[in-house]
Amino acid sequence: MKKLIGPITQLLTLDKLSLKGALQDEQLEILENAGILIEGDKILEVGDYAELLAKAESLNIEIIELKGDFVAIPGWIDCHTHICFGGSRAQDFAMRNAGKSYLEIAGAGGGIWDTVTQTRNLNETKLAERTLSNANRHLSDGVTTIEVKSGYGLNVVEELKMLRAIKAANTQTKADLIPTCLAAHMKPRDFEGSKEEYLQEISENLFPILKSENLANRVDSFIEQSAFSPDEIESYYQKASELDFDLTVHADQFTTGGSAVAVKFSAKSADHLEVSSDTEIALLANSDTVAVALPGASIGLGCAFTPARKILDQGGSLAIGSDWNPGSAPMGDLVAQASILATFEKLSTAEVLSALTFRAAAALGLADRGKLKAGLLADFNLYSIADFREILYHQGKLKPEQVWKQGELVSGKW
Repeated sequence: MKKLIGPITQLLTLDKLSLKGALQDEQLEILENAGILIEGDKILEVGDYAELLAKAESLNIEIIELKGDFVAIPGWIDCHTHICFGGSRAQDFAMRNAGKSYLEIAGAGGGIWDTVTQTRNLNETKLAERTLSNANRHLSDGVTTIEVKSGYGLNVVEELKMLRAIKAANTQTKADLIPTCLAAHMKPRDFEGSKEEYLQEISENLFPILKSENLANRVDSFIEQSAFSPDEIESYYQKASELDFDLTVHADQFTTGGSAVAVKFSAKSADHLEVSSDTEIALLANSDTVAVALPGASIGLGCAFTPARKILDQGGSLAIGSDWNPGSAPMGDLVAQASILATFEKLSTAEVLSALTFRAAAALGLADRGKLKAGLLADFNLYSIADFREILYHQGKLKPEQVWKQGELVSGKW
């Protein structure tokens, strides 16, 4: 069934913008009094509403007429989340704000291991329900594609439970959940061997099941002093690469080294990058690896933001993810975080919108979404405003009036 939606006051295609480098708002293609013609789950055409309406009336196409001002933008894409988890880390947040160190918080029972314990205590059904709830909240905010990591199981059985829960949640939400295996989040406290032995166990015993059950085609790791060093992780990524997994890296959050691994293994993305120096920025800018800023973690931890302005000015590709997780980034509001990052890093509206759409899609290896153009998925948001700049101006408080996913209205009404 074909549908025509309009008239739309401003339709931002985000087409004809480069995947890499700085962008100016003047480069945005903005169609006025526009319409979106949909067939099935794809966009058939975008263009002048009056012209599309004439076609629709002659071809008996369903017409969904909008009343008032609307701005259309591609559906938001969150390329980095940890929304599959158990419990809460409110205690960590309070202790951190009171001046306690990471070691003091961990000593009091907090930190990643606290979430691992609480996640292990949930069965697969409960974990899927928690993931579904988080995903649907994100969807109502206009996030139509959501990457979801494991990493709070930290053994073969528990990581499988997490990834199966993510898969189950994906069958129940209208959003697309993109699973990522983060079994290399840290060496679990209850594993008696070395870090190398833990990574070997995961790569030998978990990777084949991920493939056979189609649970994830992406592998991630945390390269950091508290997790794994570049040398320790190399054979792990080599094995994942040989098995044709897409790779991504938690890189340069507190110390450098991870971005170099990402570039070496042609990872889809290097995420965090809060302490990346000019050396790491140049390395990323001269590669096809997308740099992913995670301002939610900077806000949650009270640390520096990713040097987004420098990355773009050096010619790099920048995406922005929420890092929604129970420890360092519990807010989970992608547009709010991106708006705040833009204020501190002086990012143009075009740069932010690109970072939340087609550049985020590139970080996930997805070429079928992120722009409003013929042939791509009909994933888009309609905001009840006349000027697209209002979206970031309201710093996350302005929510979409309608969210469309694969040609279907999934949030809001007409």
